[in-house]
Amino acid sequence: MQNRELASDYVHRAEVRLKALDVLAEAESWADVVRESQEIVELALKGLLGACGIDPPRIHDVSDVLVSESERLPAEVRDELDRLTEVSRQLRRDRELAFYGAEDLTPTGFYSKQDAERAREGAREVVRAVRPHVA
Repeated sequence: MQNRELASDYVHRAEVRLKALDVLAEAESWADVVRESQEIVELALKGLLGACGIDPPRIHDVSDVLVSESERLPAEVRDELDRLTEVSRQLRRDRELAFYGAEDLTPTGFYSKQDAERAREGAREVVRAVRPHVA
């Protein structure tokens, strides 16, 4: 992705979606907070990759790309890379389950307030870390 405007759009949309998390949390829709947090993290990290001249892959967790291309990332981001990849990997694991559930699991009954708070804080951390590096 060489289009810096597109990279900036990704991060802007991630920031707007952070506000949606507050509405979902207020409604105690914990599974939706988890799912939306994953999408926020995905957009923000893909925006970061694009801003660094790295074409983001069309996958939901770009952790491996962040690690393999770490020398191209800003030093401040490299300092937080372990945490950013941890958040991305964790939320990627919950992506489908939080949205669709499973034969033996309903998302509403499975996800707790604690799960939602952890996901929401992770999304906020990622956007905070990425924003200064995407114009």
